Amino acid sequence: MQLSLKKPIIFFDLETTGLSITGDRIIEMSIIKIGTNGAEEEYNYRFNPEKAISAEAQSVHHISNEDVKNEPTFKMKAREIARIFEGCDIAGFGSSRFDIPMLSEEFSRVGVDFDFSKARFVDVQTIFHKKEQRTLSAAYKFYCTKDLADAHSALADTRATYEVLKAQLDRYGDLPNDIEKLSEYSSQKRNVDLMGRIVYNEQGVETINFGKHKGKTVAEVFNSDPGYYSWIMQGDFSQDTKNVFTRIKLASGK
Repeated sequence: MQLSLKKPIIFFDLETTGLSITGDRIIEMSIIKIGTNGAEEEYNYRFNPEKAISAEAQSVHHISNEDVKNEPTFKMKAREIARIFEGCDIAGFGSSRFDIPMLSEEFSRVGVDFDFSKARFVDVQTIFHKKEQRTLSAAYKFYCTKDLADAHSALADTRATYEVLKAQLDRYGDLPNDIEKLSEYSSQKRNVDLMGRIVYNEQGVETINFGKHKGKTVAEVFNSDPGYYSWIMQGDFSQDTKNVFTRIKLASGK
């Protein structure tokens, strides 16, 4: 089934030096941009991360430091990538948990102010887990009846994710072919920041979603623990998370 689109949608996948949103860097990025008429544009990038790729990461994606030493840095391509993403909704496999926060952090690090709040996010992994509970390779086999060659290469994973979503729409009659509704269905939590460190509670109030203050509203914590904001600002949190805490603090006047 072809996607019913009100605006273009980006499918993308990242390979990185490791799994830390704040400490690691993107080394490979593949993008498939689907227009409202179904036309596809494909983009593939590799980057010199200017730091060592961990052995654990190399064992997964098989990209070595030697492979990327002569590639451009992310900063050199960041504005070009932002232009590709501009005005699009965004989809991926596990993207809400990792790829989107990672890309946001990289944009912030190189001074590109990209507003992710304008996009609807569709996480194909979440749809799959709600329906079948599997991995991307198993999802591709299950929905598309094909083996996923070159799993953990960014392009193969990106293409597979796009094909899986279309196959999910064919298989599940109750799954809406509408990006806004797919975004709602595939959302795990009502995140305020991209990492889900802050979520909206049932009353729609920003609430801490980790650590000793989990379940308390941010405003409540600012009142009871005056040093908490400084701890966040000095801690190993993404710039997006810090920006959200700052916005709430300014709005509360604390």
